[in-house]
Amino acid sequence: MRAVRYDEFRDRPVLVDMPDPVCPPRGAVVAVHATGVCRSDWHAWQGHDDSLQLPHVPGHEFAGIVEQVGADVTGFAPGDRVTAPFILACGRCEECLAGAPQVCPEQRQPGFDLPGSWAEKVLVIEADHNLVTLPEEIDMVRAAGLGCRVGTAYHAVRTQARVAVGERVAVFGCGGLGLACVMVALAAGADVIAIDVSDSALAAAAELGATPLVSGTDIVDRVREATGGGAHVTLDALGSAGTARAAIASLRPRGRHVQVGLLLGEDADPSLPMGQVIGQELQILGSHGLAVSEYRDLLADIASGRLDLGAVVGRLLAVEDLPDAMLAMDHPPTTAGMTVARVR
Repeated sequence: MRAVRYDEFRDRPVLVDMPDPVCPPRGAVVAVHATGVCRSDWHAWQGHDDSLQLPHVPGHEFAGIVEQVGADVTGFAPGDRVTAPFILACGRCEECLAGAPQVCPEQRQPGFDLPGSWAEKVLVIEADHNLVTLPEEIDMVRAAGLGCRVGTAYHAVRTQARVAVGERVAVFGCGGLGLACVMVALAAGADVIAIDVSDSALAAAAELGATPLVSGTDIVDRVREATGGGAHVTLDALGSAGTARAAIASLRPRGRHVQVGLLLGEDADPSLPMGQVIGQELQILGSHGLAVSEYRDLLADIASGRLDLGAVVGRLLAVEDLPDAMLAMDHPPTTAGMTVARVR
């Protein structure tokens, strides 16, 4: 098969010929039709993920056709249209049995500790537990465009934050993940405020139906004013100590904050206003991926029209363009929406 691979961190990825994946008894090999380009791929390429072994094939957002299943797989067969969460769970541990495979302690991730989907074929372990049937109404490019950012946003907004109709939600950071949070929160019936420093990001959020606010030193006061005393829910979709603190400070009493953006490097262990958390009975929630059952709910919401993510894919590439796409993530994005490569 053809695959995009890098042999050293920060070296230019190259398109190479590689052996096909070997299918284990409980696994499946999926012929990749489309794959996403995500900032997490860039972080792995930079060497920020200790689980990654070189040489490596990136990519963790994909849709395709089952090509081969292992002898123990009963729920899927060659020819099935499928996708999968970027967290591949074991399906047998306490967390998986409780319906929370996104925090499975035995999880594996394509594009990180497994070879990824920037290839013509990708291996999915524990296929009966991790594969998701793709409805005919959703094409391969759009399914790959859901990727980790839309799935993560869906879990953060719907499951962790439990956003309800009429609540006031403030999303800090309106990159791909933040815009996905905006879309999901609006679909849930919330009034959404979008905060960013980028005019183009704020314009994209406004086009979706959010109220844009330019971030600045007085952003907490302006969010509290715009929400009538503080947001019911805040989401830090950027991932920095500053945005996390500002988001928490922008809550009304008994509000909920969801930390959905990754906190890395110097921001990994930030100081937070815990006095406010205690005194106002705030909730601070983490969010990591989404459960397989939620992926099915997400796809059903899209197929039925309850959730319109038509604008989620902003740029479509050929597989030969993926090396340049990796290098381009050294710089801020110039277009809204997710980048997806068509593999077949």
